Amino acid sequence: MTALTAEAPAPAAPTRPAQRAPRSARRPLLATLLLLGGALYCLVPVAWVIIASTKSNSELFTTFTFAPGTSLGDNLVDLFAYGDGQFLLWAANSLLYAGGGALLSTLVSTMAGYALAKFSFPGKKIWYSAILAGVLLPGITLAVPQYLLLAKIGLAGSYWSVLLPCLINPFGIFLARVFAAGAIPTELMEAARIDGAGEARIFGAMALPMMVPGMVTIFLLQFVGIWNNFLLPFIMLSDESRYPLTVGLYTLLSKGSGEPSLYSLAIIGAAVSIIPLIVMMLVLQRYWRLDLVSGGLKG
Repeated sequence: MTALTAEAPAPAAPTRPAQRAPRSARRPLLATLLLLGGALYCLVPVAWVIIASTKSNSELFTTFTFAPGTSLGDNLVDLFAYGDGQFLLWAANSLLYAGGGALLSTLVSTMAGYALAKFSFPGKKIWYSAILAGVLLPGITLAVPQYLLLAKIGLAGSYWSVLLPCLINPFGIFLARVFAAGAIPTELMEAARIDGAGEARIFGAMALPMMVPGMVTIFLLQFVGIWNNFLLPFIMLSDESRYPLTVGLYTLLSKGSGEPSLYSLAIIGAAVSIIPLIVMMLVLQRYWRLDLVSGGLKG
């Protein structure tokens, strides 16, 4: 007699938990939220300054923060008429410090970066390490020693007391060195030397044109840094006729406690002082390479 054996039931398929969005899909959303938060953090104060510059003194303290005012034209007239055109004098000083300082600093940084990238000389690594260490030092630690040194040679309080400390820019030298290492072929320099070109001609006729994008980047960063610098001219200068916009607008705010009408002038002055930076970015953006460091490292 044949024995009948019952088939064992097939095992039930394991239940899968509800699928969750992969981590790789959540990262772009998190990065976007972080960028939006950073943009709001940076843009909200700018929006407040622009809106507040349209308000009169009474509207400034009685209306909603982000409600536009009706006194933009009057505030502009009062600003340019204050102190017989003192705001324009401060703006000219800022243009001198930022424009002249950034131009000279860019040239010095380009020459130093080119030398560090393309030449071998004793102590090269030590000098480069010292420059990198200078990038880490905040400007506030150098302002007082710089004032004491310039006071020793009688330059404290002059235009040079603000210009000279801006000439050496460690971060600019670092960027120039990285860009020169990737943008200037060593073979091209060797060919020029074989043809009889001197080092000055190689630098002026070959290296500088190749380094224009990097130089523009250094110039923009240095211009913005000097234009917005407050501590150095505040320590160095005592004559109001030599103040830049940052220190001049600070004096308006300081006087505003006794004369509230100056608050509106200080606010609209801050809004007007942003315009040159915007113009610089629009004019020079076609030369600016955001992939400066990555492009240099590829070489």
